[in-house]
Amino acid sequence: MKRVLIIDDEPLARMVVLEYLQAYKDKLEVMQECGDGFEGIKAIMQYQPDLIFLDVQMPKINGFEMLELVEQAPQVVFTTAFDEYAIKAFETHAVDYLLKPFSRERFNKAVDKYLSQIPAEKPVSKSTDDLLETAAQSPSQHERVVVKTGTKVKIIPVQDIEYLSADDDYVSIHTAEGAFLKNKTMSFFEQTLDTRHFARVHRSYIVSIAQITRIDPYEKDAHIAILKSGARVPVSKTGYVKLKQVLGI
Repeated sequence: MKRVLIIDDEPLARMVVLEYLQAYKDKLEVMQECGDGFEGIKAIMQYQPDLIFLDVQMPKINGFEMLELVEQAPQVVFTTAFDEYAIKAFETHAVDYLLKPFSRERFNKAVDKYLSQIPAEKPVSKSTDDLLETAAQSPSQHERVVVKTGTKVKIIPVQDIEYLSADDDYVSIHTAEGAFLKNKTMSFFEQTLDTRHFARVHRSYIVSIAQITRIDPYEKDAHIAILKSGARVPVSKTGYVKLKQVLGI
């Protein structure tokens, strides 16, 4: 028996999925219905489901942001309205996606596809990572960063970011409230943050242009960016070239 979660902020949408799943009650067991991403994260941790039916557009945190915070991601069938970037992500990496409102026939096709799958060549977590990388191309995913601190979830608007630094397999996001770890790469943030407002000034640092108060010479061809907070961010030779281009100097 496969364990299932339904994660959607619309009660009617959850009810439809639950009703359609009755035809599969001998194969799929619904463990819980969740009304937002926070509930979804807790339920995934508690039940370790095999499959989730997930909406993307939800309050608090969206479906993509929720998946970013899950360590062992289950298989996903999306039930949502979506943009072109989401379609690309769904088609490439998800089990299936259902455009609301969907029929019982279309729903059954998605479930049958899941049940008939042979073991994937790639681990589920790798598929989810690929999905999130693709979804990150969407402009709607560039406005904030969601991080997990212990059992709590924190939403960081990008305008609150002072700089980012590499921290082993994580990236440390520095704000006025402190630093928060995100399980992403520097390359990921270099590609997704707006280049008009952020610049990768060093192999291990990305800085908010608005936070820079001055740039001082350092050893040889290196420089140091002094931020409003007093933080000192190293700037490499190539990083300095990029910074001058962004600043128009």
